[in-house]
Amino acid sequence: MRYCSDALLFLLNFSPVSDFYRSILRPVLFSGLNADPEWLHVQTLRSLSWLNSAQWMQSQVDHLYGYESPKLAQSLWGLTFPNPIGLAAGFDKDGVAANVWSSFGFGFAELGTVTFHAQPGNSQPRLFRLTEDLAALNRMGFNNQGAASLRSRLEHRKSGIPIGINLGKSKITPLESAAEDYLGSFRLLKSLGDYFVVNVSSPNTPGLRSLQATDQLEPILSALQTENQSEKPLLVKIAPDLEWEDISAIVDLAQRYQLSGIIATNTTIRRDGLKTQTVRGNPITEEAGGISGAPVRVRSTEVIRSIWKQTGGTLPIIGVGGVFSADDAWEKITAGASLVQVYTGWVYEGPTMVKRILQGLEERLERSEFSSFKDAIGSDHFNPAE
Repeated sequence: MRYCSDALLFLLNFSPVSDFYRSILRPVLFSGLNADPEWLHVQTLRSLSWLNSAQWMQSQVDHLYGYESPKLAQSLWGLTFPNPIGLAAGFDKDGVAANVWSSFGFGFAELGTVTFHAQPGNSQPRLFRLTEDLAALNRMGFNNQGAASLRSRLEHRKSGIPIGINLGKSKITPLESAAEDYLGSFRLLKSLGDYFVVNVSSPNTPGLRSLQATDQLEPILSALQTENQSEKPLLVKIAPDLEWEDISAIVDLAQRYQLSGIIATNTTIRRDGLKTQTVRGNPITEEAGGISGAPVRVRSTEVIRSIWKQTGGTLPIIGVGGVFSADDAWEKITAGASLVQVYTGWVYEGPTMVKRILQGLEERLERSEFSSFKDAIGSDHFNPAE
């Protein structure tokens, strides 16, 4: 624990200069003796877990990385989001830093993916950086301590930014019992999350993506909404690799079951266009897992734009995939995303990234003719000349 706190203090003391992280600290972390990406991720979470209970330190983090802008705030699903930039699922699977994310500037955070049964995930190594592509390859396999453990941790959560909970299917649960598995987690956590996400799009649990087929997704949504009784916002997270007709079918299903929104998108299993050709000496085409980061940016924005067009902007979208800058976030917002999530970009750009994105969004909003942030959402679909 001493290592974790020392590492965190070092990060806090020097990283306010954004170039320091990218030009000096990141190369050291990425190429040092203990540069295994998952090991570094675990150490970061341990530090953040310590910070989670250190109120005096959180005020320092707030000072360095926080950014308040009433212009970027919005109300959605009866929740107040102080800004549209959130932490994507996968970073804090077990909610060990649930009280911390607002201090780093995030307007909301999504925990998980959590499964009903605790599980170790896939065999290691299972997380790789593709630095030439500003990307990551992961095949984690929903490693987490289970829904009951997350429940006990969130019972002590302090009020703050909205917290979403991303639900996945336990690996040991047969596909035909998926609805009961999701329902078990939802029942345990329903009172503790501000919104919930049905994750049927990870490529790292055998057969999971088949649950995106509407005939398999429908019983899951039916079971959850019957239990939910419209108390909590319920969303579904989809893959970027779906065909357009499959995306359209999921959108229709989401509307039929009165879901609160769609998250677009998860990681991709495509390998075309990558600069990185080998991982661990093997062709990247032979390495299983999903790719996140810059290679997903264009496709995820295309999916956002398609969903917005199909629904006329009536179904809120959380956009995720390849967001590194204010330009990337603005691109997704104007395509139709009400909220935007980051993960891989935060790893590459460092803890000042959220603040820089928020400053950039505020500048773009001020330069535009929009009277509010909500006016910017989906604005690419309108042509003033027509």
